[in-house]
Amino acid sequence: QVHLVESGGGLVQTGDSLRLSCAASGRTFSSRAMGWFRQVSGKEREFVAGIDYSGGSTDYPDSVKGRFTVSRDNGKTMVYLQMSRLKPEDTAVYYCAEASMPGVTTSRSRYNFWGQGTQVTVSS
Repeated sequence: QVHLVESGGGLVQTGDSLRLSCAASGRTFSSRAMGWFRQVSGKEREFVAGIDYSGGSTDYPDSVKGRFTVSRDNGKTMVYLQMSRLKPEDTAVYYCAEASMPGVTTSRSRYNFWGQGTQVTVSS
């Protein structure tokens, strides 16, 4: 079984930076892609970053490209999301997820395991 725990959320101001962490347990971590998603109440959960099993390939939607950076440490079974130049529209609950495949994927249906989420609030 895979267990994911996010941390690092909080209240920041527009233009600030924040780093989210995801601690993973389970034997599949180093062979699976990981992703970060976010969700605003009443809206669908959206993909914001993905990284392949090795950390060699990443993907981002245009809305965060150049501002967000995903990374992983397979030795520590950790995934990180570095967020910079934050905007009020980045306000959401952020979720870490483990994919069912080694390659990076943007498809929510390809992610089998999810954390409980961490709230990020960006004030204007």
